[in-house]
Amino acid sequence: MQLKLDLQYFAGEKTEKATPKRRNDERKKGRVAKSQDVNTAFLLLFVFILMAVFAGLMKDNMLALFQHTFTEYLNWELTETSVFQIFTESIIQFAKIVGPVMLIAIIAGVASNLMQIGFLFTTEPLKFDLKKIDPIQGAKRIFSIRALVELLKSLLKIVIIGTVTFFVIWMYKDEMMMVAFKNVESALSFFGRVTLIMGIAATIALLILAVFDYAYQRFDFEKNIRMSKQDIRDEYKNIEGDPLIKSKIKEKQRQIAMRRMMSEIPNADVVITNPTHFAIAIKYDENKASAPYVIAKGVDHIAFKIKEIAKANHVVTVENRPLARSLYASVEIGEAIPEEFYQAVAEVLAYVYRMEKKL
Repeated sequence: MQLKLDLQYFAGEKTEKATPKRRNDERKKGRVAKSQDVNTAFLLLFVFILMAVFAGLMKDNMLALFQHTFTEYLNWELTETSVFQIFTESIIQFAKIVGPVMLIAIIAGVASNLMQIGFLFTTEPLKFDLKKIDPIQGAKRIFSIRALVELLKSLLKIVIIGTVTFFVIWMYKDEMMMVAFKNVESALSFFGRVTLIMGIAATIALLILAVFDYAYQRFDFEKNIRMSKQDIRDEYKNIEGDPLIKSKIKEKQRQIAMRRMMSEIPNADVVITNPTHFAIAIKYDENKASAPYVIAKGVDHIAFKIKEIAKANHVVTVENRPLARSLYASVEIGEAIPEEFYQAVAEVLAYVYRMEKKL
């Protein structure tokens, strides 16, 4: 009894890798191995690269907006038309400044997701699920091992990125002390350059962390979708169907095929027997085939039924033991007889046609 309970326990333990079907089902539900840190790192990297390349253009557009505002807009009369024009022109200028950043952020977000999970569109996560607002389940998630790991990851990111940014600031501390002696344009240029270096350095550190986070997410995902031996057996049954139901379906198909075969026997030209164990019903119709073909065959009980139906429908029965055995082994129902049997079958059919003429 104890051995049986142990076997049941081990059969229910999730020790097996997920099957392709399980993986596909999880993917349809939107459950995939994905790291948000990869998305964040790629987005920041692309944005900082864009800012490094187009910083001058963005600065010129922003200065042009400020200059136009304080030299032109302030002198305009406040009317409905002027307000609308100011609003429209400001939005256009602002779009020129922010638009490239937004566009590159969208591209980076899409690219990082495609890189991790490929193309995936599903509405399953958007469906209403009461488990998501269950306070007990929520408490379990908050105090779970995964939540603790995420907390440690967040603290590690804060420490590493904070260290990197502090190191960059420390490198430029002397120049920062001299900013008071520079003009506004030089000071802004310096702070912009330091900010860019700081951002790229922090992003590279985040990318390195993201690699480890992605590996952990893969590991955690694989662990969560593991299956027990019983799960695999149940899945196989669902795919292949219950063996009992399958056997019943096959039996039903055999019965239908048998009835169809028996209904064709009255149309046969001859039934060749051995004489007790084998029976082969032959039909020759030049409109359907270039050679005689088998419309029914059977052994033992089925052979007896074939002969019985043939007798009831006045189909000639011819005894030819070697031919009956050979045809049964070589030809399936509905197939034309092979060329090596042409001579023997032709002789049988000629004999049958002569008998029918005499009758």
